[in-house]
Amino acid sequence: MAGHSKFKNIMHRKGRQDKVRSKVFSKLSKEITVAAKMGLPDVDANPRLRLAVNNAKQQSMPKDVIQRAINKSTANEGDEYEEVRYEGYGPGGVAVIVETLTDNRNRTASTVRSTFAKYGGNLGETGSVGFMFDHVGEITYPPEAGDADTVMMAALEAGAEDVESDEDGHIITCAFTDIHTVSTALEKELGEAASVKLNWKPSVTTELDEDKAATLLKLIDILEDDDDVQNVYSNFEVSEEIMAKLMAE
Repeated sequence: MAGHSKFKNIMHRKGRQDKVRSKVFSKLSKEITVAAKMGLPDVDANPRLRLAVNNAKQQSMPKDVIQRAINKSTANEGDEYEEVRYEGYGPGGVAVIVETLTDNRNRTASTVRSTFAKYGGNLGETGSVGFMFDHVGEITYPPEAGDADTVMMAALEAGAEDVESDEDGHIITCAFTDIHTVSTALEKELGEAASVKLNWKPSVTTELDEDKAATLLKLIDILEDDDDVQNVYSNFEVSEEIMAKLMAE
């Protein structure tokens, strides 16, 4: 599709989570606590915690809520969570990756499997669709951060791998292990980013018609609404016209 970023649909889709603020805060708090438990409860010394806190701030999470989530890690409060990634195929053969933080692997696996089945998909083994994605760091900036050439030069000097620029802004990608280094260098040149996060970026996409796209969005909605699910990624591609119609329903 000429002029259409194949990642726009995914970005647009993820934006719907913002409408359920309490759910978003709950997931962000869980990530902060787990990140702090897995490393030091110090933002400056723990890159994963720093990323989690930055994401929370970008969602306007209050400072006291962020601090409470960090404190839980040192007070040994709450359940012990483990990270589990699920992979499978949705309607139309679309690849789907589901990242979870769960205190009950059996419960989460059962829920994810039944949700895939309900909406015309099937859960596969780990690695069954992951080869169609690149695990990358993704840093986004608004259009006013600079023109395409300015952002491209800053990104290359910072160690980024790629930049996509259009009227909606700039998407900068880097190796997921370099996200802190690159985002820190970019902040010095371009100011604070709109978002800094890890992403499963599709290397190939699958185009869907309206009916299959509608079913896929329902699948993603249900998965994202589950308390154990942190992130859902997919390689679907639909036209802007179909997406606009589905989002208006």
